[in-house]
Amino acid sequence: MKSEGKATTKPARAFSPTAQKRREKALKEKRARIMQAALTLFSKNGVSGTTVEQISELANVSKSNLLYYFKSKDGLYLSVITHLLDVWLSPLQSFSAEQEPIETLREYIKVKLEMSRDNPAESKLFCMEVIQGAPLLIKELETPLKALLDAKSAVINEWITAGKLNAVEPVHLIFSIWAITQHYADFSVQIKAVTGNDLSDPVFFESTLKNIQHIILDGLQPH
Repeated sequence: MKSEGKATTKPARAFSPTAQKRREKALKEKRARIMQAALTLFSKNGVSGTTVEQISELANVSKSNLLYYFKSKDGLYLSVITHLLDVWLSPLQSFSAEQEPIETLREYIKVKLEMSRDNPAESKLFCMEVIQGAPLLIKELETPLKALLDAKSAVINEWITAGKLNAVEPVHLIFSIWAITQHYADFSVQIKAVTGNDLSDPVFFESTLKNIQHIILDGLQPH
């Protein structure tokens, strides 16, 4: 007989450790799939030209499921662009005064060009955001990015003071590396039209890398 006045509560579902790991993996993979679909569409159509329905269709999830992970399209866009910024800046994080500067910069140029080859959509999306005034990213640019550039500029100045590099304004050196390497992603159509090649061609990639390193590093090498 059911006792009156007492509400019955359904016990919370318990997962075994193995099942919990599988569940967490599935959730992580679904989130990554949504972000990848969003990246593809945002980089092609921009934020205003992309709908939540288009993203959910490409990611093969329901709209309600997408909005469980990301509360809005702007929230999803901000997650994609901040993750992208973290990825693009991570190679710069490793700069330290103890390193050999020419070789460090040589490797940095290589990594940045590889990113342009392997992640052109990411580069184009970041370019579109900045061209539009970075309305959703401006706080990231004004604080974490500035702090990182200040720290790594200090490292470059230490190299210069130690006589390991010719004098150069560090921030302009970093900007120049970004501008040249990311050009091959952001303007890949133009480069393909002019040269008949792009970075997916190994020979063209190596030639591009060698020339960029030559252009940037020769002027920095003390004689």
